[in-house]
Amino acid sequence: MKTYIKLTALLLSAVLVLGGCSISQLEDEQSEPEVIKIGVLEPLSGAAEDGGRLELEGIKLANEMFPEVLGRKVQLVIADNESDREKSRRLADRLIKEYGVSAVIGSWGSSLSIASGQSFSSAGIPAIAPSATNPEVTAENDYYFRASFLDSFQGKVLAEMAHEELEAATAVILYEKGSEYSQGLAAFFKKEFTELAGNSSGIIYEAGYESSETDFTSILEKIYELKPDVIFAPGGFTQSAMLIRQAKRMGIRSQFLGGDTWETHEFLSLGGETVEGSMLTTSFSSEKPVSWTSRRFIYRYKKKYGREPLSLSALGYDSYRIIIEAIKRAGTAEDGKKLRDEIASTSDFRGATGTISFDENGDALKDVVVMQVSSGKFRYHSTVRSS
Repeated sequence: MKTYIKLTALLLSAVLVLGGCSISQLEDEQSEPEVIKIGVLEPLSGAAEDGGRLELEGIKLANEMFPEVLGRKVQLVIADNESDREKSRRLADRLIKEYGVSAVIGSWGSSLSIASGQSFSSAGIPAIAPSATNPEVTAENDYYFRASFLDSFQGKVLAEMAHEELEAATAVILYEKGSEYSQGLAAFFKKEFTELAGNSSGIIYEAGYESSETDFTSILEKIYELKPDVIFAPGGFTQSAMLIRQAKRMGIRSQFLGGDTWETHEFLSLGGETVEGSMLTTSFSSEKPVSWTSRRFIYRYKKKYGREPLSLSALGYDSYRIIIEAIKRAGTAEDGKKLRDEIASTSDFRGATGTISFDENGDALKDVVVMQVSSGKFRYHSTVRSS
């Protein structure tokens, strides 16, 4: 699949399609006037490819199951931002101004979402980020929503787990420089862990690494000497897997903790047996469906893709359905303000990832699911309620 994606990305320049309709296709075809177009802005190539592809799988499944609204066909216009912030911003503008989408789903990655936010706000077109957890995604933007929890809650859960369940007295924090997600989540974890410990001495080392870095020897040599109880490393799935693999091979035995970005197939394949036992937070577990809606999603996903769904796909699925239900209530897809207001009024929506309600900032009030890698798979560990 990766080879296919990379080859196709070269052919379509900045846009790639795994089904649905791409921007390049729309340039060659006359779109049906009665079609309602929903933009999908995701990293389908580049460093974040696995995350974007997983979200797209859930979106495509939802579109297949719910292909019409108000008696009109819903068409996905899929744009590949290539894991690049500037391309994400430009493609957001194109989806809105050139292709007339009524709403947008995306992007995986808080940094990519933040880059696109002003486009949605300025045009008055609502957007939902399935999994972007940094508070800045929706901050002061009435047109941006998120289907996942916030990093402030995720960081709190991870710190409490480290301090209370794992009984960690010392922690090391490793973060990706320039990543709003990684640095923000690290800050929330540090604040909560320090408060729980009652002093600042519990965080014995902090270090940042470049987004292109692949050799973590100098950082890990320092950690080897310190022997912390836990290592919190909320980076992207590729670098996190490489970091853990190098750490374990150097003899570091600390418990590794991470955020929701870890939950991808690439994290498991790159890390192999070295990521066994690692713990992370996420939004969904196919082992513990929370409702009939969850079970239906799991069944249909497995039938379509031949494997268990991860949370990114479930969040993509929920994001599409929230927009469709809002269009129904609004009675139109052309009035951006009215559609935005209906999305904002979403309350007790029964999604695959659980019940979703938006607060005044457009943030979903969601539980956190804790997972642990076991036998090469993400296994359910526990659920922490949002209230």
